[in-house]
Amino acid sequence: MSELEMPRPRVVLTHWVHSEVVELLQPHCDIDRNETRDSWSLEETLRRCREAVAIMAFMPDRIDAAFLDASPKLRLVAGAFKGHDNVDLEACRDRGVWVSAVEDQLTVPTAELAVGLLLALTRRVAAGDRLVRDGRFRGWRPILYGLGLAGKTVGIFGLGRVGRMVARRLAGFDVRLVYCDPEVDTPPEGVLERVEFDELLMVSDHLILAAPLVPSTVGRFDQEVLSRMRNGATLVNVGRGSVVDERAVAAALENGQLAGYAADVFAIEDLSLERRPVEILPSLLRFPERTVFTPHLGSALDDVRRSISLEAAANIVDVLSGRRPRGEVRGSGTE
Repeated sequence: MSELEMPRPRVVLTHWVHSEVVELLQPHCDIDRNETRDSWSLEETLRRCREAVAIMAFMPDRIDAAFLDASPKLRLVAGAFKGHDNVDLEACRDRGVWVSAVEDQLTVPTAELAVGLLLALTRRVAAGDRLVRDGRFRGWRPILYGLGLAGKTVGIFGLGRVGRMVARRLAGFDVRLVYCDPEVDTPPEGVLERVEFDELLMVSDHLILAAPLVPSTVGRFDQEVLSRMRNGATLVNVGRGSVVDERAVAAALENGQLAGYAADVFAIEDLSLERRPVEILPSLLRFPERTVFTPHLGSALDDVRRSISLEAAANIVDVLSGRRPRGEVRGSGTE
């Protein structure tokens, strides 16, 4: 077979991407892309990936040993995401499959949203919006009093890139900023104060969770831990849903231990966990006056999503051109 007749490598894009991403990939491969805004079923994804050399994967995709065995030609899982807990790195390494991720695109948008959720929760923005839209606002009266930030202590659990960026954005709010992260001994920002976990729980008026989902953080904020938080504190989660026990959070809202909870992430999204809920816990949704929930908006900026997918596509071009992917995740691929 001549070089002109050689079949082009097949690349699957499991979710919708901007046209610029397709244009970058087209000279290098045949593309099978999801042109809808919905996820394919697992069966449909497996069918399309059977002949794929590379796939661009997104957060809803679970790449495990069974997926890899059903995709025997796969050489690269190009993640259009930062955290890669939905990918079995050991299974990829055992099969010589590279995994790449996009490290720096989501930090600022996620940190901005964390601050937005904190403000919305403490100033009861969502409840106020509902009141106005329901036609119940007839002028000022003493209702929906919030908590405010000035003079309060804001704790950050997890001081990776997102946690540091959150601290940088809160530095001008006249708050005391404390953090707990066993991997970070010395605070990188002058405004930050390191405390032990127990003290973090005791002193934080508002606590922001920015930790990744690893074995030590799964269910970390359970009933026992929540009971040790300052009574009437608020909790904001932009890390991973399963860092908290959502059932325990609902109970803490019920008994008043928590004054409020805001989240952009939910346990239903954590595909790395076998035992995860299939829907958001109904009891968690029973407190619209004291909760603010967003549908994973941390990365939902058009230019950022375009940039993320373009970087994932560049990793695909690297591998198709015989190079190591520039965004390789340590512990994947082959040496």
